Amino acid sequence: MPKFYLTTPIYYPSGKFHIGTAYTTALADTIKKYKQLRGYEVYFLTGMDEHGQKIQQVAEKAGKTPQQHVDEMAEGAKKLWELMEIDYDDFIRTTETRHEKAVEEIFDRLMEQGDIYLSEYEGWYCMPCETYFTETQLVDGKCPDCGREVKKMKEESYFFNMKKYADRLIKFYEENPNFILPESRKNELFNNFLKPGLEDLCVSRTSFDWGVKVRKDPKHVVYVWLDALTNYITALGYLSEDDTLMQKYWPADLHLVGKDIIRFHGIYWPIFLMALNLPLPKQIYAHGFIMMKDGKMSKSKGNVIYPEPLIERYGLDAFKYFILREMSYGQDGTFTPEGFVERFNFDLCNDLGNLLNRTIGMINKYFNGKVENYPNNCSNLDKEVENFSNGIIHQVEEDLDTYHISNAISETWSLISRTNKYIDETAPWVLYKEEKLDELKSVMYHLVENLRRIAILIAPYMKYTSKKILEQLSIPENLQTWDSLSSYKEIKNLKVTEKPEVLFARLEADIEIENIKNMMK
Repeated sequence: MPKFYLTTPIYYPSGKFHIGTAYTTALADTIKKYKQLRGYEVYFLTGMDEHGQKIQQVAEKAGKTPQQHVDEMAEGAKKLWELMEIDYDDFIRTTETRHEKAVEEIFDRLMEQGDIYLSEYEGWYCMPCETYFTETQLVDGKCPDCGREVKKMKEESYFFNMKKYADRLIKFYEENPNFILPESRKNELFNNFLKPGLEDLCVSRTSFDWGVKVRKDPKHVVYVWLDALTNYITALGYLSEDDTLMQKYWPADLHLVGKDIIRFHGIYWPIFLMALNLPLPKQIYAHGFIMMKDGKMSKSKGNVIYPEPLIERYGLDAFKYFILREMSYGQDGTFTPEGFVERFNFDLCNDLGNLLNRTIGMINKYFNGKVENYPNNCSNLDKEVENFSNGIIHQVEEDLDTYHISNAISETWSLISRTNKYIDETAPWVLYKEEKLDELKSVMYHLVENLRRIAILIAPYMKYTSKKILEQLSIPENLQTWDSLSSYKEIKNLKVTEKPEVLFARLEADIEIENIKNMMK
């Protein structure tokens, strides 16, 4: 069985997770479920990045210890992933002993082999990003990543010798053109950071103490990126007594990250791995952000939307459908209450829900709920619909294999649209009236077969909807697998449900738009 190791970034718990964090995790979960359907043994890691100055300050402001704060945040994160039915295999926290011990050892090793040296750092520091910048990297005197104010700071620090590995990383980029996805992110890293020359990286701090102590110089704590990035191997048991998972799953097949942290994953992380003499991950995909109409989500703007109220009111499948559909490959997506309600009513209720209800209704009306074998007398239109369906399956697989999830969903909905059009083209009610029963049987067969395929295609991100479709059509288990998509002729003597269950009930648009606006904070 082929292996697949998949990770999200470990999330920074300075506040409650909004739909942006939910998107990354839903994306990873969808990829896992798809890979499993294709026969892979998948290991999926997520977790929390719990150290750093910002966490210490947030905790102090709330009258808590940093550990109390991150414990509460970890509990909240796990509850959210449970609500979203995220099927992760491990949840790593950087405050865990298994991680801290390994980080201490990694720092020691890098010091001993001359990759880390002691010096003094002076630069512009962004507290939210926990990152230093040079004067030339600032944009209008502010952080180039988040646009917030920066502060001039000077302190004794340990540095990692990035220059030593720069040429080797450039060579790796050239030999592995698909290492960073999408290509625009790779070009950005190459042109903005690698080509001009890398600066050595500050890897310790002395101005706070909430972090992993440097074993040989404990007034220093390991700076966030060397600490956080190593989670991908410490979670597998790197440098522990039991490194079975490390031997089995490393290198990672895919790191999923937001575009704001691609520099750390695409430059620092590969260089750390080179220094540790470990293989580099196979691919890193940096996705865009979920934006609001007026820009980024911000509490000060009152435009932050959280997953919980949306899921509780509209269902998990509808929530996942929307966020995954709206985020085109590598691009930003936009959340609006109007867009959410429109997708729900038109895509889910009208297009998919009505297709199932119409199909079941006609089979019950014309053939007492029965669908027999593949017809011998397929029309040219029937064959055209078959070929279209086969083409969609091929395209969806290609999209999912290359992480174009939104494209895969769009292609699936084009099959739904084509199948709805097929009903209008064949006019089953006319065929019945004219007693063309053989032609009518063929139409019903093709409708059920397309719906079966649609249910399987949406299974990685719409589990309950998929299951309801398959159950109402009485599709046997052997025809619910991904492999069964390759055949169009296996359905035999089905008896559909007499009373179809509505998949999605139409929303009162004005009322629900207002409801969603009220959810924003």
